[in-house]
Amino acid sequence: MYEVDFVEFPSTSAAASGEFFERAFGWAVTPYGPDYTDVRATGPTFGFQADQAQQTRAPLVTIRTDDLAEARTAVEAAGGVVTTEPFAFPGGRRFHFREPGGSELAVWCPE
Repeated sequence: MYEVDFVEFPSTSAAASGEFFERAFGWAVTPYGPDYTDVRATGPTFGFQADQAQQTRAPLVTIRTDDLAEARTAVEAAGGVVTTEPFAFPGGRRFHFREPGGSELAVWCPE
């Protein structure tokens, strides 16, 4: 199973981004420290990354899977290049990859 369920945006202030969506649309906000905030909407969840060392240049579309190793094999077999090795975060593990056209995406698996 593969489904887009998360989009991460670079932000100069994760807290301010979260507060905006909470005030504007009433969406639930979960801060994960000073540099990261999740915003739960109908459909995909939004994440706001304020840590410049962790930010991507553009929004990062994240695909959910049940098997991270299988997804990596499929990405590489299709010509994708892993740009960030799998790592743990609150709720799961993920890796980043670049598809042949140059866009960076991520695949994640819940714990």
